[in-house]
Amino acid sequence: MTHTMVLLFALLIGVVAGLRSMTAPAVVAWGAWLGWLPVAGTWASFMGHWVTVLILTVFLVGELITDQLPSTPARIVPPQFGARILTGGFAGAVIGAGWEHTPTALIAGVLGAVAGTLGGYHLRKLLVEKNGGRDLPVALAEDVLAVGGGFLIVALAMNL
Repeated sequence: MTHTMVLLFALLIGVVAGLRSMTAPAVVAWGAWLGWLPVAGTWASFMGHWVTVLILTVFLVGELITDQLPSTPARIVPPQFGARILTGGFAGAVIGAGWEHTPTALIAGVLGAVAGTLGGYHLRKLLVEKNGGRDLPVALAEDVLAVGGGFLIVALAMNL
């Protein structure tokens, strides 16, 4: 895969982290475990272990549940924003590891996470307003977009 394509996929997985912070690491772990991401023999090889996949999947499910709670803070407050930046950069770096582009893919993942966090926040706010203040349908649609989009990104990375 070309460096440009690696950066594109790292940027996109960062956007996913901006939507749901634990989705990006969970889907790249699944991608590594399924052999979709060539991380064997790299620093990121641990991502393909079933224990890593299990732990990150549990975190992902927990996040999908807690996101629906009214007490969950907005993604743009510093701790949540920071978590998205970290997980987006990490997931981007994992994608980059398979093609020996870890540092630049990490940066692309961070940039994607910033864009996904801010864009996702403002889009969700707008859609909730247009939906009569009902957040749940918008949140569930965002969950589907984040998880489905994350798996699509990792699957496409495998095929290029």
